[in-house]
Amino acid sequence: MSRTPLRPGVYAPTMTFFNPSTEDLDTATIRRHAVRLAKAGLVGLVAMGSNGEAVHLSRAERQTVIRETRAALLDAGFANVPVIAGASEQSIRGTIELCQESADAGAEYALIVPPSYYRYAVGNDETLCEFFSAVADGSPIPLILYNYPGAVAGIDMDSDLLIRISQHPNIIGTKFTCANTGKLTRVAAALNAIVPESPLAPERKTASTKSVENHPYIAFGGIADFALQTLVSGGSAILAGGANVLPKLCVKIFTLWSEGRFTEAMETQKLLSAADWVLTKSAIPGTKSAIQSYYGYGGYPRRPLGRLAEAQAQTVAQGIEEAMKVELALPDVVA
Repeated sequence: MSRTPLRPGVYAPTMTFFNPSTEDLDTATIRRHAVRLAKAGLVGLVAMGSNGEAVHLSRAERQTVIRETRAALLDAGFANVPVIAGASEQSIRGTIELCQESADAGAEYALIVPPSYYRYAVGNDETLCEFFSAVADGSPIPLILYNYPGAVAGIDMDSDLLIRISQHPNIIGTKFTCANTGKLTRVAAALNAIVPESPLAPERKTASTKSVENHPYIAFGGIADFALQTLVSGGSAILAGGANVLPKLCVKIFTLWSEGRFTEAMETQKLLSAADWVLTKSAIPGTKSAIQSYYGYGGYPRRPLGRLAEAQAQTVAQGIEEAMKVELALPDVVA
């Protein structure tokens, strides 16, 4: 199949929106949000990532979210913005099945965390290597490794293991939500990850063609809090929950980097980091509350995640106000 290549830039793990009374999927808002992010200049979206509350959705609902996200982008003229699907299960067989279902729904790539329910049985290098290699063998779409210790009982894949696993031709990237920029540096260098053009970055050799369809390796910073640090470390992109709220500010850092304006990029990162910390502390309820406060939609998570009280919502909105003034003044950017 023809597959949209992943590019350097900003990606977001999109939120899943629900009817506030019934908690049914709100597909109109899911579509609206995807298009808003594409218009802000994001170069890819993840449906059913951690921020998408995939663990609260049925398999059928997950495919609906992926399908509606892909359709919304195509209908709005953003065919060049690929959809990556969070597609993790605990077994090899189940993960392959979910990758297939995600591909059928329109996803072009899959984002996979290590299995962790039987943490002490599977949390070793050999078992993890076997897991990812077997899933990559069976998946119809390329995989992106997702190193997120906080979500998988503390399993934290080191650079040696990530480099080893990534030798598989159907594995084309890693998301570093561990926030370890040294690890990102080592993996990106070893796999010759693609980087944005910039006078601030050393020239790279032609991107590695070791992966499926000659796809270059993508090293994703996993939090908006270290967008600029990802670029300094030789990373390719960021894939960050904060980009749901502050997509243009994230894109601005990449633009300044590409223009060689490092001092301005540093100042923008300071602004972004201050706001992103507010969102990080308030988690999914706070991120949805911020979207509601500034964009007029967002609503609430699916239970058991809580709903912020009005005073808490105001605290979140006030905490990101300075960054939002800049965000809302920036023009749309065609991806």
